[in-house]
Amino acid sequence: MGKRIGLVCGSFHRNEVERMLAFAVEEAEGLEFVVGDVVWVPGSMEVPLALDRLLSNHDAVACLGIIEKGETQHGLAMGQAVIKTILDLQLKHDKAVGLGIIGPGAEPHHIEPRLEPHARAAVRALADFS
Repeated sequence: MGKRIGLVCGSFHRNEVERMLAFAVEEAEGLEFVVGDVVWVPGSMEVPLALDRLLSNHDAVACLGIIEKGETQHGLAMGQAVIKTILDLQLKHDKAVGLGIIGPGAEPHHIEPRLEPHARAAVRALADFS
């Protein structure tokens, strides 16, 4: 049986992240992973809690989402805090975490071409760790 992975998806850009999810699931199936739980969270700020919970009962987890560039530095600051926490959780659980979050600072024209590559790369990153 393959590695059981979880997926955390930010719902703020739901339509785009649903497409990322489809690419991630397709990639997981190609790697013979078993996709366990898929957890939708309101936005990137809620990713770490869902990730912490999923890492308790999955072999690895990929995070999918988008942090757009805003008029202030809020997205950048939040993105840095979320990514730092993701790294800390990866080390705490000693399990791989794939980062498929586009941004911070993504502008609308950056999003479409990055949906598939970011989603697939986040899942492929999980294959490198046992």
